Amino acid sequence: MANVSVAAEWQLLYNRYYRKPEVYRMTWSHVDLSRNKVACAPFGGPIAVIRDDSKIVQLRGESAQRKLRIFNSSGLLLGETLWKHPGGRLIGMSWTDDQTLACLVQDGTVFRYNLHAEILLPNISMGKECFERNVVDCVFWGSGVVCLTESNQLFCISDFHNPNPVQLADPGIEDPPYCMAVIEPQYTMSGNVEVLLGISEPWVLAVEEDGVQQLGADVLRGPLQKMAVSRDGQWLASFTHDGRLLVMTSNLNEILIEQECESALPPEQLAWCGMDTVLLYWDDILLMMGPRGDPVRYFYDEPVVLIPECDGVRILSNSSMELLQRVPDSTESIFKIGSTSPAALLFDALDHFDRRSAKADENLRLIRASLSEAVEACIDAAGHEFDLSRQKTLLRAASYGQAFCSNFQRDHIQEICKTLRVLNAVRHPDVGMPLTIQQYKLLTPSVLIARLINSYKHLLALRISEYLGMNQEMVIMHWTCSKITASLAIPDATLLEILLDKLKLCKGISYAAVAAHADKNGRRKLAAMLVEHEPRSSKQVPLLLSIGEEDSALMKAIESGDTDLVYLVLFHIWQKREPLAFFKMIHPKPLARDLFVIYARCYKHEFLKDFFLSAGQLQEVAFLVWKESWELDKNPMASRGSPLHNPRIKLIESTTKLFGGFKEKESSSLFGEHNKDKDFTFELKASEEHAKLLRMQHDLEVSTKQAIFVDSSISDTIRTCIVLGNHKAAMKVKTEFKVSEKRWYWLKAFALATVRDWDTLEKFSKEKNRPPSGYKPFVEACIEADERGEALKYIPKLTDARDRAEAYDRIGMAREAADAASQANDGELLGRLRSTFSQNPAASSIFDTIRDRLGVS
Repeated sequence: MANVSVAAEWQLLYNRYYRKPEVYRMTWSHVDLSRNKVACAPFGGPIAVIRDDSKIVQLRGESAQRKLRIFNSSGLLLGETLWKHPGGRLIGMSWTDDQTLACLVQDGTVFRYNLHAEILLPNISMGKECFERNVVDCVFWGSGVVCLTESNQLFCISDFHNPNPVQLADPGIEDPPYCMAVIEPQYTMSGNVEVLLGISEPWVLAVEEDGVQQLGADVLRGPLQKMAVSRDGQWLASFTHDGRLLVMTSNLNEILIEQECESALPPEQLAWCGMDTVLLYWDDILLMMGPRGDPVRYFYDEPVVLIPECDGVRILSNSSMELLQRVPDSTESIFKIGSTSPAALLFDALDHFDRRSAKADENLRLIRASLSEAVEACIDAAGHEFDLSRQKTLLRAASYGQAFCSNFQRDHIQEICKTLRVLNAVRHPDVGMPLTIQQYKLLTPSVLIARLINSYKHLLALRISEYLGMNQEMVIMHWTCSKITASLAIPDATLLEILLDKLKLCKGISYAAVAAHADKNGRRKLAAMLVEHEPRSSKQVPLLLSIGEEDSALMKAIESGDTDLVYLVLFHIWQKREPLAFFKMIHPKPLARDLFVIYARCYKHEFLKDFFLSAGQLQEVAFLVWKESWELDKNPMASRGSPLHNPRIKLIESTTKLFGGFKEKESSSLFGEHNKDKDFTFELKASEEHAKLLRMQHDLEVSTKQAIFVDSSISDTIRTCIVLGNHKAAMKVKTEFKVSEKRWYWLKAFALATVRDWDTLEKFSKEKNRPPSGYKPFVEACIEADERGEALKYIPKLTDARDRAEAYDRIGMAREAADAASQANDGELLGRLRSTFSQNPAASSIFDTIRDRLGVS
């Protein structure tokens, strides 16, 4: 049969067993819970202790100045600090979900501390009214707090990470409430926190941001003195004015449990034990009450603090930490006195096997049909045990039964062994996290690792991460940052070797993040050495800039080939350095120089000119000035003929000087380089002629009072002069810019045809025996002006028969076009001309006759 001594420690509440094993003997000294305010974190978390300034206590050789001390669950000191905060009396303190200690003082200020009693800034304020009216009570939950002021107004912060104080609806009460409880936002219909106030009336006020409700008026017979909301927000345990325990739905519509208590005085503490029972604590007695049956009593000769957990309650006293929880079904089936369950018989079979008794085989045959169930129960019971020897015995029983069970999944034992190794490691008093297996599963291994590293248990966290096959980066990163913070006396080179030895354990770790932490702690040289090991340029370059290593940042950005990174460095250096130093840095780096030039061409012309001047690149400056002259023309004030054209001309003339100066001698840069002569003859000539043309056009606009010349071409300028009848000016432009005779004839012929000055056009055609361009310009100008008669004066003078044929074709003279084409003896031309006159049968027959005569197909 199972070991009777195990079940002897249990207490029976109606039909369920409960146990209260001692988890730790507290290692602290001179800690009296009755003299202190105490805040204990769930999930085996730390304990914060500070002398209660609302009580008159005797100082036993200690300083009058209070200390905030933080211990782990076994009483090992993690950190302490003097409490020097203004703001009045400490109203309450509690641990948040991320194990930050929040302390609310009388003026509504919330001070926050980490596990090592180091203050976290900034402090949080509950608002102006809390500061003016004083806080008298508060209730914390996972990540928020509700406080009550002297004027009975409620204020709430729902999330300390986003502290936004909100005033809840006015409860409309004159006297302070007897008790206060909170239903967390995730369990309310509105999604906002709901505050339950026990007042002097036989109902409860439910206060939210947008209103107040009266709850329980139909079921309550008097006011409530104490309240506690269950972990899932569905149930409310309360102690009434006449000494009864009520368990109701959280909306107070229905009473589920009503039992008389042994005292009419309200208990000091009221807490849920899992979801099954409720604990009430008075000065020397702890009463556990369930749905039915007589309550279970535990007597204490020292003060205790109840710490609700998801599967029980931890009980903290001056000397010990205990865990009160319901006995798991699997454990009960094995160790219950007189149990004949398959699991109990399997456990008993192992005992007989160890004693080499044949009774072991008999037990196995009795439970053969339920052997897998028995093995599973032993595994489950082992997981719920804190005692190492009992864990081993139960696992041996499971392994023993598994050997005779062919259909059992054999990895179950391996999984529970792995879990128990982790739990046993963190339960050690030096670590002080008495997690149960249910808490561990709810907490998750990743959160456990985070809590270990926050406790500076890096080696254990690293080993657990490796054992569970988890990413070790978070552990190593936290260790390296902590090492840097704590190693101010270690030289940079020595510390670098220590850090690299650990950082190389994790591939892909961010060296840049560690370097940033080193720089934040004033170790800039160490940061520069660390960032050299960062393989990702996108992380490396910004950090190099932040620590002032601009030269290295630029080189790394260029090596990466990422133009965005190069621009990031360029803009950073541009803002910090003098222009000449900036130019000197980028000039020998082609990629950086080219990217800067591309950007500056679009947005920073003057700065780019300075760069080109410093580099001795006068021709580039000339091009920029030339472009500026064209940009000046886009100025809305630069109407044609305006005085702004003179600055344009001066800019172009300065361009000419720059091209000329570059050509006359070698250009020396400020960087010790020499630019050898290049052939910029064309640019020099073009800028000279451009300035000359602009000046002439400007004079023409002034003289003609017509803004039609500037920015037109030489040809257009000549044509416009002739159209206006200013032949002298046209001839001057021709002479100045050496316009060829052929071009001159074409331009003048078309200009005269535009103004339909046919007499002048005819005289112009006879100025020379034969015009240099022939008579084709005259023919084209007349046809363009749709003057057939004038065109006929010049078409016969065309020397090329093909030109004559096409000219006749364009003015619709089919016979003459056919004769000219026949003289050219061109069959293709005849075919093309025939298609032109295809709608004219007579003309088509003429072309057919000529083609037949010439024998052209």
